[in-house]
Amino acid sequence: MIPCRATAATLSPLILGASIVAAVPAHAAEPPPRAEDTAAAIGFVYENDIFANADRHYTNGVQAFYSPPESGTPGWITDAAAAFPLLDPAGHKRVVFSLGQKMYTPADISRPVPDPRDQPYAGFLYTDIGVVSETAERLDRLNLTLGVVGPWAFAKQTQIFVHHQTQSTIPKGWSHQLRNEPAVVLSYERAWRRLYEASPFGLGFDVTPRLGASVGNVTTLAAAGVTVRLGVDLPQDYGPPRISPAIQGTSAFVPGRDVGWYLFAGAEGRAVARNIFLDGNSFRDGPSVSRRPWVGDLQAGLAVTVGGVRLAYTHIFRTKQFDGQPRADQFGSLSLSTRF
Repeated sequence: MIPCRATAATLSPLILGASIVAAVPAHAAEPPPRAEDTAAAIGFVYENDIFANADRHYTNGVQAFYSPPESGTPGWITDAAAAFPLLDPAGHKRVVFSLGQKMYTPADISRPVPDPRDQPYAGFLYTDIGVVSETAERLDRLNLTLGVVGPWAFAKQTQIFVHHQTQSTIPKGWSHQLRNEPAVVLSYERAWRRLYEASPFGLGFDVTPRLGASVGNVTTLAAAGVTVRLGVDLPQDYGPPRISPAIQGTSAFVPGRDVGWYLFAGAEGRAVARNIFLDGNSFRDGPSVSRRPWVGDLQAGLAVTVGGVRLAYTHIFRTKQFDGQPRADQFGSLSLSTRF
């Protein structure tokens, strides 16, 4: 494979958050409240470094999701959300159910004994329940992720099968992957939609800053970021969905016309206190590397909506995550969301 040589400057969440507050003016007029969304949404996200002609580190992620109409949010989820003080009680509530798998490998997968200085082999199989509370100006998101890291995630079988089918290099070091460990992560994020709006050249333009945090044995981190969009018919969403940790969008969207599109770009800085895929298992000895505490993402992409379908591609540049990593990583994210 041809190595990826693009790099991105490491971003501090505290500096980035302060910059957002200092640099982004408030919009002039308060947007009108939207009606209840009666449509459900279903779709998937596929992330892979093949889009950057690489095969290393975070190498593959797949996630399917389903979000019923707002009126279909189960009562017990609404009650649980009401007890969480950071969710706006007046916001539109909807739930998102997700199922996904992620896999991580070192750069040289042909070695039976992996390089101990490189990313360890690891798989993650998970389910996610998310509650979104949305007002005209703000989105709060609370997610509970449950799953397993290790052989029970079946990442070894998945990668070997796909590489056989595509006649790619067969990975030989999966016997050295992280061991089985239950996974629990609780995440919260707040985004301020339309904090700044404009209409250059007759197009829509908006700026959405965000802050978030996650706590768990898989990832523990704090994050700050911003997303900008430019296009025709910026729908009622926050950008396309991604597999976390990432600059998150939304699974559901509310288009304003039959055909629309927008370009988007974003940056996020993360202060990372725990990353099991680099730090290794929580209670057992095993492969690990020296994790860097500051990680930055830069991304850019295009989203197109036709009727009730949104197709989006995002290209991500991620800074070095561990000591000795020779270069920053790149990968792509393809998502398809359908309203019905």
